[in-house]
Amino acid sequence: MSMQKIKVLLIEDNRLLREGIAAALAGHGDFEVIAAAEDGDTAEKMKESGKTPDVVLLDLGLAKTDSLKLMARLSTELPETRIIAMDILPEQDDIIEFVEAGGAGFILKSASLEDYVETIKAVAAGEKVLPTVLTASLFTHIVESALSSGTGIPDSAVQLTIREKEIVELISDGLSNKEIAARLHIATHLIR
Repeated sequence: MSMQKIKVLLIEDNRLLREGIAAALAGHGDFEVIAAAEDGDTAEKMKESGKTPDVVLLDLGLAKTDSLKLMARLSTELPETRIIAMDILPEQDDIIEFVEAGGAGFILKSASLEDYVETIKAVAAGEKVLPTVLTASLFTHIVESALSSGTGIPDSAVQLTIREKEIVELISDGLSNKEIAARLHIATHLIR
């Protein structure tokens, strides 16, 4: 019995990058790229086709469309669809807006195909994924905002998920990221 493919809508205004990502994902076997285009009009055309994506890969720096507004619109119109933003290296404010707009994952455009595959699969399974460089930046921004406002950091802001607690425990045992990933059966880039 074969697994159902993850349906992907790709919105990227760089034609070469769009075609390359679409071809790489289609060639992987776990994905069906149901539409790929340069702007948000693709979402309208895709809806007309009757296929709903499981995941949208959305360029955060679209030239013709405000990507964050498009993300918010897609989150409303396709509530079951998870959105992954793609960018070179966004500003802290863009990360916060991305989260507020309903983003479920983020991938750097310079990431490897393996990272794309793992991120898409994780987000399709309901996880939230941010690369390490963005997580550290976002956390720093939250801490700085809390400290500058004089409110401090609420205890609820530093609660860890069960998975995060497992990872922290394994780090304290001296395991490397690769060893932790193998033990927990997850991708190495998700450890950071």
